[in-house]
Amino acid sequence: MRSVAEDGPGIAERARAKINLDLLILGRREDGYHELDSLVVFADPADRLVLRASGDWTIDGSGPFADSLPDMADNIVYRSARRLQAESGAGGPCRIALEKNLPVASGIGGGSADAAATLRGLRRLWSLPVEDERLREIGAELGADVPVCLFGEPARMRGIGERLDPVRALPEIPLVLVNPGFAVSTGSVFRALDPDTDALFRPPLPMGASLVQFAVWLQSSRNDLEPPALSIEPRIGTVLDALRSMDDVIIARMSGSGATCFAIFRTMASALAAQARLRASEPGWWVQATVAGTPMPAPGEHCG
Repeated sequence: MRSVAEDGPGIAERARAKINLDLLILGRREDGYHELDSLVVFADPADRLVLRASGDWTIDGSGPFADSLPDMADNIVYRSARRLQAESGAGGPCRIALEKNLPVASGIGGGSADAAATLRGLRRLWSLPVEDERLREIGAELGADVPVCLFGEPARMRGIGERLDPVRALPEIPLVLVNPGFAVSTGSVFRALDPDTDALFRPPLPMGASLVQFAVWLQSSRNDLEPPALSIEPRIGTVLDALRSMDDVIIARMSGSGATCFAIFRTMASALAAQARLRASEPGWWVQATVAGTPMPAPGEHCG
């Protein structure tokens, strides 16, 4: 496999982990999709893409999860590139180097973040006059999480993912992400959702809250996909129990449709200590201590 640094100049983009701090299902729509309400933040663990003009379309995978990538025709990166090309009527074939550092099908938006990074990167590479709003509309055709991954900042995500409202003044959130090394099908989780579950409407987010105040507010909410995911894959409960046993944990919960879970800690030092303990006790798990709640960095760099 090629390194993402090879083959001359290109456009580099980071595809950061997306974390659903909560996820409320408000009901099922007539078209079969579910209305949701979710507070989404982003953290530094990320895939990295480098996009270069080429004579044909290729995706070169590298990184710890490269073996999990689907064939090119089924890869959301390739589908995103061709969709933007069809929309713009511009641009030519590209070689896309994808360093896959995030687990696949894990509830932290790895594929959606890759799609968003592809759309952002090709807009720059092809110098397209596509506005952010239109880019998010294109993203919504590719997946429900793509618009919020394009937005890249803390947001309240509603509808089927297309309605985004920025969330300001969140505290920095020290947390640990844990993926146990198995995938959970989003479709299966939604099919296992109890249709009789009462919809929860959480109170307004307190502005300027401290970390503890924010976590107390978050405890008044939930992830409605956690119970059906646990019914399909009970080992998610083992991850949650391990996180809740760590020192200085405020709250632990599943992200998205799983199987990645997170725990919020009182301090970054506690999160790093938990990371060390979990990596030692569960070497097969992907464990990352990080800080969430920060906005997306400036647009990706050119690279040689």
